[in-house]
Amino acid sequence: MHNPLSWSRSPIIRSPLSLRLLGLIVLCSSIFTLVAAAVQIWVSYRSDVASIEQRLSVIETGYRNSLASSAWAIDQELIKVQLEGITSLPDIAHAKVEMEPDGVIRAGSLPENNSTATHEFELDHDGENLGHVTVTASLKGAWANLRRNVRVILATQSLRTFFLSLLLLWIFHYFVARHLTTMANYARRFTLQNLDEPLLLDRHSRPSRRQDELDHVTEAINSMRERMREDLKRQKADEAEIRKLSLALEQSPSSVIICDRAWQIEYANNKFLQLTGLRMEEVIDHHPAFLTADTLSEEENRELWNNVRLQVQRVGVWQGEMQRTRDNGERFWEQVVVTPIRNTDEHPSHYLILGEDISIRKRYEQQLLRQANYDILTGLPNRMLALDRLKLALAQARRDQTMVGVMFLDLDNFKHVNDTMGHDAGDNMLIEASRRISACLRGTSTVARLGGDEFLIILPTLASPGATEQVAERILQTFVPPFHIAGQEVFVSTSIGIAIYPGDGENSTNLLQNADAAMYEAKNRGKSAFQRFAPEMKEVSQERLQTESLLRRALEMQEFELRFQPILRLGDSRIMGAEALLRWNNPTLGMVPPDRFIPLAEETGLIITIGRWVIREACRTVSRWQKQTGDPVIMAVNVSPRQFRDPHFVETVSAALQETGLEGQYLELEITERLILDNNLETDRVLRDLDEMGVRLSVDDFGTGYSALGYLKNYPFDTLKIDKSFVGDLNRDSDDTALVSAIINMAHSLGLKVVAEGVEYQDQLEFLSTERCDYAQGFLFTHPLNEREFLLWCSDHMDG
Repeated sequence: MHNPLSWSRSPIIRSPLSLRLLGLIVLCSSIFTLVAAAVQIWVSYRSDVASIEQRLSVIETGYRNSLASSAWAIDQELIKVQLEGITSLPDIAHAKVEMEPDGVIRAGSLPENNSTATHEFELDHDGENLGHVTVTASLKGAWANLRRNVRVILATQSLRTFFLSLLLLWIFHYFVARHLTTMANYARRFTLQNLDEPLLLDRHSRPSRRQDELDHVTEAINSMRERMREDLKRQKADEAEIRKLSLALEQSPSSVIICDRAWQIEYANNKFLQLTGLRMEEVIDHHPAFLTADTLSEEENRELWNNVRLQVQRVGVWQGEMQRTRDNGERFWEQVVVTPIRNTDEHPSHYLILGEDISIRKRYEQQLLRQANYDILTGLPNRMLALDRLKLALAQARRDQTMVGVMFLDLDNFKHVNDTMGHDAGDNMLIEASRRISACLRGTSTVARLGGDEFLIILPTLASPGATEQVAERILQTFVPPFHIAGQEVFVSTSIGIAIYPGDGENSTNLLQNADAAMYEAKNRGKSAFQRFAPEMKEVSQERLQTESLLRRALEMQEFELRFQPILRLGDSRIMGAEALLRWNNPTLGMVPPDRFIPLAEETGLIITIGRWVIREACRTVSRWQKQTGDPVIMAVNVSPRQFRDPHFVETVSAALQETGLEGQYLELEITERLILDNNLETDRVLRDLDEMGVRLSVDDFGTGYSALGYLKNYPFDTLKIDKSFVGDLNRDSDDTALVSAIINMAHSLGLKVVAEGVEYQDQLEFLSTERCDYAQGFLFTHPLNEREFLLWCSDHMDG
């Protein structure tokens, strides 16, 4: 018995008749198979999609409330974590929260293709819409299952169809197609070069009336052979046209234009028509110069195409960039290459113009250029662009004998907004401040953001110095209304320094330095004001620069030292602990007062490294005291808002305790009252982490900012310190006396101990004792002492 698989390799399988029969068999089987398979595959795919859509609905149910709570607290970090939790779910690719007014937080990434399912829902809190959540699920898995089902089902059905077809083919071959081998071999050898060879079958000749289908096919093939001999002559005439059309690269991703030797367009491919939006009849018989006529002047356009023509003739190619216009008026850029198409005698018969759309690259280049010259947050010119414009303004002023005004602006109390309300609120304030400043200037002026909360204004071609003061007045007035940031009214002013060319400086460097010095003079005189530069201000500016330079090296040179002021318990005058106070002893400046270098450290960010040293040194000192005396002394350390915002602050405290072996209960961190008003999750997390370490927490300078008693119950504070400004007026100001009494009573009702700062007189101490204040510190007991003096004072006090 013959092996059916061997027939699959025989010429019979490749004969037209066998293939036709096999095709019909396969077609009928495949139609039924495909219909059944399609139903099965579609049901499976819809099941996968429904599962994903159900998961999106479950996400809304499970995350709506938590996201709304996070959005209400304006906790972007927690929202980010929650969104990352959503994107970790199966099939969830991207999630974003759009919060009012224009904050967007994303997690994950959108799939590159469009096979996605999107689910949207609103975030509401107490009836107030907080934002909009969009969750995008990838259908990639569903499509993968669909492709897998297609492969498995089609493979199975194809195998069955294959074996059935082999059986039927064998029957057909045995009873019908044995003579088709000769016809198939003839067909395989059949070419235009052997049209003289007829088809002959090894069969007995039959009369016409007894001829069967094979005879008819043989006769038809031979008749076709004769007709093809006649057609061949006509086909050769068409080959040149076919060759030209093949060069058109119809499916090319680049736009293609073919011009004749007179530069008239003969052909344009589909890519070109898609890019330009033109129709073929609008392009044919036109010179390609009409494509750039909308983007260049007539003379420039003529010069461009003359250059193209000459360079193609001389060099054989022209390359360059052209800006063109689509039919809808939109402009786009193309990288264009023009080359000649030469005929057999090497003369140009046509010209080929290839173009590649580079609009995305050009936009990217423009974006990079803008990022290099403009501030990303405010959209204003940055320092580099501002200095370029200042130099141009000075050059023009030298030619025209005019003046140039330079104004240096710094926002007052901006760091307080950043510290208490967060960086997002600070960014929003900078954006609004830039708008207000810009609204006060004329078109030829420049306002730039130099960094942080500093702005520079350039006023070219001034007629008189008084014009700068008028602009400064307008700016100060526009800062009078409150800023509406995160649903709150915030009042922020600005200090302005003015320097004018040529009187206050001959170059940009001197003008900027002098305007900066004038600005600091405005701040020293009470802020929310402007000052014109005066020569004596330069000394103050240089002194500040010197102080900053020395401050940056003070920690390295070991110039910082701690002073300690005892804190006494009023009930029995026993020493409860001490407050560590930072002092800077510089060889050049001498003993620098804290109010001179602490604000500078805050402004430059050095307070973080300095504060880290203070905490570590304070812990090391009190640990040493406890080992020497055996007394459980508590060390209090002030923490600045910027230091508290340091992401590594908790790690700093923990490392200091572990390094010195000090238990957390003997370290008390004093947090300013303003800081706890920033009631957000990050503040709560830091305070809770410190409390878990056993660290005592105290509210410092209570009463100087806002009434924060309502917040105290939400945080794990142990102590409340009454600011010395209230203690100093005890028994002289009835309002302060009543206020101190109220603070003590309310603090005790919340379970807090009370420390009175700045006690200098005996009557103040007696009043505090009468009001049951727990602790006191101040010059009445002693001024801040170094470590040796403090231990001696404690020894004398204990003996007394």
